[in-house]
Amino acid sequence: MKKILVTGAGGAPSTNFVRSLRDAPEPFYIVGVDANKYYLLRAETDERYLVPLASDERYLDALCDIIDRTNVEFIHAQPDPEVFVISENRDKIDAITFLPKHKTVEICQDKYRSYKKWKKAGLKVPLTVKINNIKDLEGAFEILGKPIWIRAIYSPGAGRGSLKVDNIDLAKAWIDFCDGWGNFVASECLEPQTVTWMSIWKDGELIVAQGRKRLYWELANRSPSGVTGLTGTGVTISDPLVDEIAQEAIFAIDREPNGIFSVDMTYDKENIPNPTEINIGRFFTTHYFFTKAGLNMPYIYVKLAYKEEPPQIPKRINPLPPGLCWIRGMDFLPILTDLKQIQLYEDEFKERMAKLVKKCSKT
Repeated sequence: MKKILVTGAGGAPSTNFVRSLRDAPEPFYIVGVDANKYYLLRAETDERYLVPLASDERYLDALCDIIDRTNVEFIHAQPDPEVFVISENRDKIDAITFLPKHKTVEICQDKYRSYKKWKKAGLKVPLTVKINNIKDLEGAFEILGKPIWIRAIYSPGAGRGSLKVDNIDLAKAWIDFCDGWGNFVASECLEPQTVTWMSIWKDGELIVAQGRKRLYWELANRSPSGVTGLTGTGVTISDPLVDEIAQEAIFAIDREPNGIFSVDMTYDKENIPNPTEINIGRFFTTHYFFTKAGLNMPYIYVKLAYKEEPPQIPKRINPLPPGLCWIRGMDFLPILTDLKQIQLYEDEFKERMAKLVKKCSKT
């Protein structure tokens, strides 16, 4: 039985990874670690261990000690800070890692460096300015117009630190509040619609990829920007343009991708998806959606890490049918359905309302 260590084990992304492996056709023994003592108790793993934060100098030693005492063979991280530390120290870790080159991890976790790579490669991206001081902020409004989108360069979690602003006073106050001078960028505002293209590569070869569109952010009314990083409902898509741009975005950073590359894109006014970041070395939070729909990407990823033949899939790009929906929310079990079922409810509602209006008009 394969022994696997999962970091951030009490968080939703790692839990979806664990659940995917539990659904695989072979058993796994899973060791979970987490830096949060409360989250750790939620981990659906066979063993649990508390570890320091990834920023703590003791983190690597603690991780290596657990690997040694539990005899795990493979390690997978979901939180970005842990992906970075494990990637940087992969030669010191006595376990299999399946990661891109560390330089690729560094670039992908830096939104401004990623932007410069994409712009140089000729991809369509929102014009972006780094904000080191108030003069840069003033210049951003002059260059980009109003409103602008400000966000953290390094942000574990979509939308963290982001805000749409139309005046310099609010922008300054927000960056002050987030202690973000030197770690924020300002960009042109795009449209609300976003899409993600999650892919697994092996030594430059694309193994599998699947597109997913986000219909809305869960708990959006709790965030100043309306972006929470928590997908409310996701829908499978198959769009050749998305497939093409996602691959171009990846190759602009790494000509020989290896491991997991999840490309986030936002549509502009011309309905062109613009790459905004690559979640590197990890799956997006709701990847269990694909597992339940029939595409177990974590299992494929683990098989490749062990240099074993992955399960057969009908096609490499978008093997799932378009229109499948994953509806989720806090304290609710997710629901797998499709757009047709949702449309049935909407059509029935419209018919019922039309009859009600007609009835009321007669009275």
